Amino acid sequence: MSGRSAQRWHAGGDPPDRAVIDIGSNTVRLVVYSGSRRAPEVFLNEKVSAKLGRDLSTSGKMPRKAMDHALTALARFATLLADIEVEDVQTVATAAVRDAANGAEFLDRVRALGLAPRLLSGEEEALTSAHGVMGAFPNATGTVADLGGGSLELVRIEGGACHEGVSLPLGTLRLPALREHGQAGFQAAVEAELSRAGWAAAHPGPLYMVGGTWRALATFAMRKAGHPLTDPHGMCLSLEEADQAARQIARMQPAELAPIPGISGSRAAGLPDAAAMLRVVLRDIRPDGLVFSSWGLREGLLFERLSEPAQRQDPLLAAIGHFCEPRGGSVTLATMIAAWTADIGGGGEGGGERLRLAATMLALAAARIEPNLRLRQAYEWAMDKRWLGVDPAARAKLAAALLGACGKPSLQPELLALTREEALREGVAWGLAIRLCRRLGAGSRVSLLTSSLRRENGRLVLWVDAGRAQLASGPVQGDLKVLAQWLGLEHELRIGETADAVSA
Repeated sequence: MSGRSAQRWHAGGDPPDRAVIDIGSNTVRLVVYSGSRRAPEVFLNEKVSAKLGRDLSTSGKMPRKAMDHALTALARFATLLADIEVEDVQTVATAAVRDAANGAEFLDRVRALGLAPRLLSGEEEALTSAHGVMGAFPNATGTVADLGGGSLELVRIEGGACHEGVSLPLGTLRLPALREHGQAGFQAAVEAELSRAGWAAAHPGPLYMVGGTWRALATFAMRKAGHPLTDPHGMCLSLEEADQAARQIARMQPAELAPIPGISGSRAAGLPDAAAMLRVVLRDIRPDGLVFSSWGLREGLLFERLSEPAQRQDPLLAAIGHFCEPRGGSVTLATMIAAWTADIGGGGEGGGERLRLAATMLALAAARIEPNLRLRQAYEWAMDKRWLGVDPAARAKLAAALLGACGKPSLQPELLALTREEALREGVAWGLAIRLCRRLGAGSRVSLLTSSLRRENGRLVLWVDAGRAQLASGPVQGDLKVLAQWLGLEHELRIGETADAVSA
C-alpha cells in the first residue's frame, strides 16, 4: 500500500491491507481485513448469492446466469480493491468451479477482470478450512466439518496439525436432490459418502462446525434455549442437544426459520436439508459434541501465511491487545497492573492468567469511555464482540471482571447460566482489584512501584509508601473495603517505608 493511501485510511483506523475473494458454490464473497496479523479484523465484508453450483447434480455445469451474476460481483470487488489500494488479494475458487464442466471457461473470465484465481482441490479446500479452525482454537483436537454449497469437508486435527481429510459431495445445493429419494434413500446416500471418512468415528474430540449454514443451526439452538450470547462462534452443543435441534429443524420449512433473528433467508433455505444430514453424521461419527467456528477457509488462507511464531501467538491476547491499545489499554500497562493485582486471583476455574490480562486490558479501555456508556459498552465487549480463544464460560468471567471494574460487582443470572458462581466471583474480584489500582494512582508507573496489594493471614493489605501517603484518600479506602468484603477478608491500609511497616 502506498504511503498516501496508508495515511488516508489511518485517519479512520487501521488501513485495510489484505483481502480474500472466495468463489464458493453458493456465494461469492469479498472480505477485506485490517489490524492484527494473528487476529485480523474485518474491514469490509460483501457477498452475493450466485448459486454457481445449483445445477451441478443435473447438468454438470454452472448456469450461465449464475456465472454472469458472479462475474458482475467480482468486477465490483476488483474495482473496490483498486480504489482502497489493497494489493494483497487471494482469490480462490472451490467445489462448484472445480467440478463444473465449464469451470475453466469461468476462471478465464475471472482473470480478465484482473484477478488471479486459484482453483483449490478438494484436499486443499479441506486443509485450508482446518487451518482456519486451528487458528481460532489453538491446540484443538477433533474433526473439522466445513459445509459449503458444493461440498462437506472433513479433516482430522490434533497436535497443531492436520491429518486425514476428505471432501464429500454433500453441500447444501446438492442435498435437496438426495432428499427426493425419501428418508431411507437419503440416509443411505449420506452414509455411503461418510464411509470415505471412517477415521472420523475413531477420532476423539468434537466436530468443529464451519460454514454459515452450521452457524444458522447454532443460532436456532441458542434462540430456542434462551442463550445469553448472541455470537455463535465458540458455541458448544452436546451430542443430544445437537441431535434435538437438528431433528426439529429437519421437519421445518424455510419460511418458519427465516424470521428467527440471526438466520438469513438464504441460510434458512438450506438449513432443513443440512440438519437432516447432520443427524446422519452424528449417528455415524458420534463426536464429543459440536463447537461452532466463525473461522474457516478465508481465515485459514491468512493463517497459513503466518510464520510459525506468529501462529503460536495467543489469538485472544493478540485481538484484545490490538483493540485496547488505542483506547488506553496497552498491554504494557495491563501487565504491570496484572502483576500488582496478582494476589487477588491466580487464574482459577474458568480462567487463567491470560484471561486476567485480557480482562485488565478491557477494563483499562472501558475506563476511557464516558460514564453513562461505560458499563453497558464494557459488558457488550465481553459478551457480544467476537473474540477468539474463549468459550462461553470465559466470556462470562470477562463480563464479571468488567462489572467489578465499573464498580457494579454482581453475579448476573445470564452469567450464571454460562459458568459456575466460583468463577464469576473470582472474575468480579479481578475487576474490583483493577478498579482499586486505578483509583490509587490512575495506573501510573510510580504508583504501582510504591504500593502493593497482598493477602496476609485473612486480611487484604494495601501498602503505600510513606512519601505517597496522600494517594490513600477516602475513595481508595472505600474501594479497598469493598474488595476485601467481596473476598471475605478484613482490610488494612499500611503507610510506611516498607510493606511491613506499622499500620496507619
